[in-house]
Amino acid sequence: MSKPQIKEYNCQTGEETIRDATAKEIAQLENESAIATAEKAEAKTKATAKAALLSKLGITAEEAVLLLS
Repeated sequence: MSKPQIKEYNCQTGEETIRDATAKEIAQLENESAIATAEKAEAKTKATAKAALLSKLGITAEEAVLLLS
């Protein structure tokens, strides 16, 4: 696997530089990726639980919104 690259842009000069990511930047990217994956899994779990509850109650999401408004 190739090393991730970082693109830096200098707004004053318009110069673009592409360089290899440092070990610290790679660790940060991996951490952010893990967090995003966990958040997606949590959202999917919540959506499944919500759908199960609505099904158990025998109402639609729109009806639930009306009940809570």
